[in-house]
Amino acid sequence: MQGFFSPGHHFGRMQGNLPPEAQEKLEQLQDLQETAQEVAVQKEEAESQLSESRTALDELEDIDADTVMYREVGELLVETNYDEAQDDLEETVNDLEIRVETLDKQEERVQEQFEELQEELQEMLGGGGGGGPMGGGMGPGGA
Repeated sequence: MQGFFSPGHHFGRMQGNLPPEAQEKLEQLQDLQETAQEVAVQKEEAESQLSESRTALDELEDIDADTVMYREVGELLVETNYDEAQDDLEETVNDLEIRVETLDKQEERVQEQFEELQEELQEMLGGGGGGGPMGGGMGPGGA
């Protein structure tokens, strides 16, 4: 999640001195930061599941097609056959690839929205692109 300010950074001390429009932009920035963190966690989980599923699919190639196999269904292990296991894993890999791609795009959109809002807030507060009231190192690319 590069580009977003550090999670420990709080704007609360500034809010009392800001005009209402700037406070609103600041709250939107904080909301976007939370959204970015949520998306990053979801993406990390999906990438981990994708890696596990790809590994299982690779391992399946080394297994004899007549081998008795089981898959989890809730809390149960249910017998399955080779083709069914392969089809299920291929479908899972495909679904997870789409999920990771979607989360990548969502991450990019959130980053773009964050940068736009930050620029608007800096302009609103009379700060330029460099050393405005937001400080030098907390914006995109600076943390």
